[in-house]
Amino acid sequence: MKLLFLACLSPQTGNHTTAERIRFAVAFTDKLKEEAELCLLSQSSKIYVQPQGIHTEVTEKFCWTEFLRSSGVSSEHVDELRVFLLVCGLRRVKDPLYLVEVFSEWHCEDPQNVLVIIGPKIDPVLTVEVEAVVQRTAGVFLAQERSQQELHAAMKRCFAVLNSSISEGMSAAILEAMDLGVPVLARDIPGNAAIVQHELTGLLYSSPQEFVHQSQRLLSDHELRERVVRNGKLYVEEHHGLKQERETYQRLVDTLL
Repeated sequence: MKLLFLACLSPQTGNHTTAERIRFAVAFTDKLKEEAELCLLSQSSKIYVQPQGIHTEVTEKFCWTEFLRSSGVSSEHVDELRVFLLVCGLRRVKDPLYLVEVFSEWHCEDPQNVLVIIGPKIDPVLTVEVEAVVQRTAGVFLAQERSQQELHAAMKRCFAVLNSSISEGMSAAILEAMDLGVPVLARDIPGNAAIVQHELTGLLYSSPQEFVHQSQRLLSDHELRERVVRNGKLYVEEHHGLKQERETYQRLVDTLL
């Protein structure tokens, strides 16, 4: 897990360790700050907490039907599909295959539920594995990487955005989904639990089977869906604004002048 963003190093050289030369560092959450303090010890006073700032922008030149068709989803009734979008780079820590088997079983019971995985192909070996699994698995598809604006457009059209990571610092995709008014279903790990409050701003799950259970709740309980969407957007607006993030970094930079 990436604990810190090292903002600036002192120009001093010599026998000083990297930790001693840090002028300041920024952690996304209080929990990450606590973990970082164990590493930096006496440098804890130099660690500041600033949540990640989020900005979403949806392109107007986006065709949902074309996006699904190019991803391999063939259906005459596209509008009736419930598309779950797993936004992640293809690397081990994101665990993109974690939900594939159970989701395929669920799809066979209800073909309207489909899973689309989208993100950059970072790990070549894992990418080959994911492509092979998706090719032989019903109801699961792999989309080509898109621009940020196109990705946000796809997120806005999907039924829910997923996270299945083994570890996270702070998932931008989760926050972007909240900002776009899309429900989030996230694996219950510390990084996700720091920003997703179960049943208030999103839903957490700790196993593939629990993922299906929480998804079914999201399908049947319209009040729950409306609540997590409303509160998720309010949470991002209150805690993850770009303006506040810029002001924090500007204030820290000013201390160096």
